[in-house]
Amino acid sequence: MTSPLLSIDGLSIAFRQNNVERRVVDNLSLSINAGETLALVGESGSGKSVTALSILRLLPTPPAVYPQGDILFQGQTLLHASEAQLRKVRGNKIAMIFQEPMVSLNPLHTIEKQLYEVLSLHRGMRREPARAEILTCLERVGIRQPASRLNDYPHQLSGGERQRVMIAMALLTRPQLLIADEPTTALDVTVQAQILHLLDELKRELNMGLLFITHNLNIVKKLADNVAVMQNGQCVEQNATRPLFNHPRHPYTQKLLASEPEGDPVALPADSPVLLRVADLQVAFPLRRGIFRRTVGHHYALRNLNFELRAGESLGLVGESGSGKSTTGLALLRLIASQGEIWFDGQPLHQWNRKQMLPVRHRIQVVFQDPNSSLNPRLDVLQIIEEGLRVHHPELTAQQREAQVMEVMQEVGLDPETRHRYPAEFSGGQRQRIAIARALILKPDLMVLDEPTSSLDRTVQAQILALLKSLQVKHRLAWLFISHDLEVVRSLCHQVVVLKQGEVVEQGPCGQVFTSPAAEYTRQLLTLR
Repeated sequence: MTSPLLSIDGLSIAFRQNNVERRVVDNLSLSINAGETLALVGESGSGKSVTALSILRLLPTPPAVYPQGDILFQGQTLLHASEAQLRKVRGNKIAMIFQEPMVSLNPLHTIEKQLYEVLSLHRGMRREPARAEILTCLERVGIRQPASRLNDYPHQLSGGERQRVMIAMALLTRPQLLIADEPTTALDVTVQAQILHLLDELKRELNMGLLFITHNLNIVKKLADNVAVMQNGQCVEQNATRPLFNHPRHPYTQKLLASEPEGDPVALPADSPVLLRVADLQVAFPLRRGIFRRTVGHHYALRNLNFELRAGESLGLVGESGSGKSTTGLALLRLIASQGEIWFDGQPLHQWNRKQMLPVRHRIQVVFQDPNSSLNPRLDVLQIIEEGLRVHHPELTAQQREAQVMEVMQEVGLDPETRHRYPAEFSGGQRQRIAIARALILKPDLMVLDEPTSSLDRTVQAQILALLKSLQVKHRLAWLFISHDLEVVRSLCHQVVVLKQGEVVEQGPCGQVFTSPAAEYTRQLLTLR
């Protein structure tokens, strides 16, 4: 038998601070062969991403320490390798797609420059042949009109487009092992299917090993050869994909497989008044060319959107990445310029300036798509969550604010004892819960939720959906729910609007659209879910 491409042997990982050691991974053993996919699944905070980062020794030491075990790549230790040896492996032989693309991409460099840097460093390519390969790769990962996007900066791309650029960056090196940490989190089902097909194709073409970290069990079923389930830093079950899904042995695996979004939206009272009315909403971004950056045209990110949202009602916005979903949310929050009418509780927000908007800000809250870039890394969780209270409720004492923070942390499934930790000390899913808590603490009338459950595992996702529903009943909260997860939308939303390239292709009651879709694009989305 040939030796595994990657072997993790009895690995333990801990964080040491003030002479106190907190173990986050305990006695983990995994192996991946060339041409094989191993899926690592489990709830957020179970040690999946820490394990992935340890393979390339990307965790700072200290505070990270390795009390026992080893990591072998092609029979050679990585855990005890020198920095010079690691530099030969990182990017060249082992590439990684990181969980949060906005943090991983350099905001000061164009997409072309960042992708060219990869080819220049790892494959020694010159600019012209590199440009041709970059365009081919961007097209393969689903970036439309890639030649027109090369000079864009990361902030000019949607969350899904940034994720696709990260995937392209990893694939350009043609690695022997690819570590993919939630690579399809921000992608809609159409692009997701395209990326999964591409990864499978490259795996066969390059005989590449793939460590795939995800909470999406549907993807695991389609892509993985073997599955390892982690809970609280331990591997509780490991098996080939089909036997594990058909006959899970461990209670936690059984719970994980049973945690699909289910149930119907909360009952909407007949007397619910209209809270938000949107008429002919449009968002256009200027296209600038030449040395003087003159405006030569406009790109319409959103056209002619119309809907009404009542108190206690949920509206789902679905569609592929770049279709205008997040743009809609930002326009309703008056964070970007738009045309058309936005009426909130009878007030014309579309006519108001920034100063006029301040008194109603606490009534409309938002949970952004990328929690890591929306949380201040210099503030602890208590300071982050209480910030809205400081601004909108200055009459509260520090003790009252802290009590409310602890209460809302419990509501979203966070341990209040962790309130003095910083965002970097939490997993991606836990950071998303911090962002949700920050919005909920002001008890708004309307919340714009931009992919709020995308980085959460199924068990926590079910908890968050149950929480949102209970809050909706208790406070008659309205949700504008932006998502590519159609099962979640179906469970939470009363209405749905399907967007494609900024245009509405279908809208109506959720049950009707999901059961009898009129548009071909909607049928395609439902087929691929």
